[in-house]
Amino acid sequence: MSNHEQHETAHQPVQRKEMSRRQFLSYTLGGTTAFMMGGAVLPMVRFAVDPLLVKKGEGTYVKVVEESKITNEPQDFKFKIHQVDGWYVSDPELSAWISKDANGNIFALSPVCKHLGCTIAWNTKGKSEYDCPCHDARYTKDGKNLAVAPKPLDEYEVKLENGFVYLGPVKPNTRTS
Repeated sequence: MSNHEQHETAHQPVQRKEMSRRQFLSYTLGGTTAFMMGGAVLPMVRFAVDPLLVKKGEGTYVKVVEESKITNEPQDFKFKIHQVDGWYVSDPELSAWISKDANGNIFALSPVCKHLGCTIAWNTKGKSEYDCPCHDARYTKDGKNLAVAPKPLDEYEVKLENGFVYLGPVKPNTRTS
């Protein structure tokens, strides 16, 4: 290429590529389809994510039994809680072992074994201790683990009001050290 030809091509205006009708329609329909799909998918994403965005409220207390019915010997009491999981509402029945300690303070233990989650029972082998029928885990009256289980039984938060025992959320055992 000669010097003169290079000089001529340098001063020529840049030619723009024209968009064909086919390209215009393709871009327009593609953009419209993407916009409409976004409008259809966005509510589904919001529906799936919404329960994760809702803040958890404080645990509520449930009236379980009259305070006068509690003895030093642990007793199994059943109660229902109102539960909302996303859009699923249920009222499952739970239970707690409620008794008084040596000082007369009322406490409640969860019946769920800390080994593999079986339900424990009180004094089934003639000993004053909780026993798990699945793998023979044992606990003291305060929920301290004696055999098999790696941790003590969880306890419920307890509130006494107007002569009744109210149970709140489950928490790690504070009675054992």
